[in-house]
Amino acid sequence: MVVTSRNGAPELEPQTGAVLQAATRMLAGVALRSTDALPTAVSLPQFRLLAVLADLGPVPSGRAARALGLDRSTITRLADRLVVAGHISRGSDPGHRGVVLLALTPSGRDLVNSADTWRRRELARIMSRLSPDDRTAVTRALRLLVEAAGNDYGLPARTPVPL
Repeated sequence: MVVTSRNGAPELEPQTGAVLQAATRMLAGVALRSTDALPTAVSLPQFRLLAVLADLGPVPSGRAARALGLDRSTITRLADRLVVAGHISRGSDPGHRGVVLLALTPSGRDLVNSADTWRRRELARIMSRLSPDDRTAVTRALRLLVEAAGNDYGLPARTPVPL
C-alpha cells in the first residue's frame, strides 16, 4: 500500500530520511574532511568556488555566483580571500571592462586536485568494505539519484557514473 501526503504525492519520508541520514551526512563528511586534509586552510565555501572554477575555467564572477547559488557580493568576498592567498586570479574581460573574470592559479588547481585525490582514496576505502555486488548496487542507486536531481544540484557530471 502506498501512503500519500496531503497534496496527493507519495509519502517518501522513510526513504528520504534514509538518504538524509546515511548518504548525505557521510558524503558531506567526506567533503568536509577533504578540506581539512589540504596543506592550506580553505573553508568549504572557498573550496566550492575553487571547484567551480576548476570545472568552468575562467568565468565572470556573476556566472560563478549563479553556479553556486550565491549573491555576487558573497562571491566577491570569497574571491578577495582566495586572491590574497594566491589560489585565484582576478582580471577583466577585454571585451567588457566592467566584467570581473575569476580564474584558478596553479596553487588553486593543486588544492582542487589534492582534495579530489583525498576524496577518491577515502571513498575507495569506504567502498572496499562492501562486497562487489553491494558496490554495484550502491553505484547504481547513486547514479539514479543524481539523474533524478538533474542539473539543479551542482554542475553536470563530466562523465557518467560507471556501473
